[in-house]
Amino acid sequence: MSRPTDERVEAQVEARVGPDTLAAEEPLEIRVGGQALAVTMRTPGDDLDLAIGFLLTEGVIGRAADVVTAKLCAGDEEPNSYNVVDIRLGADVPAPVAQQAARNFYTTSSCGVCGKASIDAVRTRSTFDVSRDPLTVTPAVLAGLPGTLRRRQRAFDTTGGLHAAGLFTAGGELVCLREDIGRHNAVDKVVGWAVRQERLPLAEHILMVSGRAGFELCQKAWMAGIPLLAAVSAPSTLAVDIAAEAGLTLVGFLRGPTFNVYAAPHRVQGAPALPRR
Repeated sequence: MSRPTDERVEAQVEARVGPDTLAAEEPLEIRVGGQALAVTMRTPGDDLDLAIGFLLTEGVIGRAADVVTAKLCAGDEEPNSYNVVDIRLGADVPAPVAQQAARNFYTTSSCGVCGKASIDAVRTRSTFDVSRDPLTVTPAVLAGLPGTLRRRQRAFDTTGGLHAAGLFTAGGELVCLREDIGRHNAVDKVVGWAVRQERLPLAEHILMVSGRAGFELCQKAWMAGIPLLAAVSAPSTLAVDIAAEAGLTLVGFLRGPTFNVYAAPHRVQGAPALPRR
């Protein structure tokens, strides 16, 4: 077989220069009682859910009643972008001063763990025991989740540059979907919505995410009491470790009719048991 000439290759290449619709990425400062706690790079929208979900998944709060007020505030920029959320906690909720001193809460849009002092520092123990959750799900339901998630990603259709997190029932019904340039932010937005709806723990629910399943997503699912995390791409070794520790079912490479189960396979009907380590 002859190799294509440079002219034939160049004829197949198309470059466009001009305006395009891009996903927004802006900083959001999260304050607790007027004191700066965290800055995350996110896609604007559902910012109160993002901030509350972040506090829940980081162990600062444990329920909706821990939050007295949550409001968007004026920042220091001109013109003002309102990229600040200030949350006032209940009098009986410890201020996160000690946690702030122990770890750096700055996060990027690509990774929710970057900048933390150490992995041990973010291994927050959840108040919910997901290992006892009775959820079971059929392979057919799991196989249908990516398609449902993708069809409901309105912002992705426009920009092609956003991650999504979807909360599903055991029967595959979509309960809540959020998009963000950062996958961990999308999860926090879903969790924050659930906190404000007073739905925690999210027992017998499934969290489906676009992209990979890293350690931080397993931690967030555990903190919210979600017993099954599914991702269209691969998990990390640390994600598998924490899922096994929590008793959280972890599914990866979920693409149509095929997927891998990395931890707690007993919740997937017909899945073989994992070999002992």
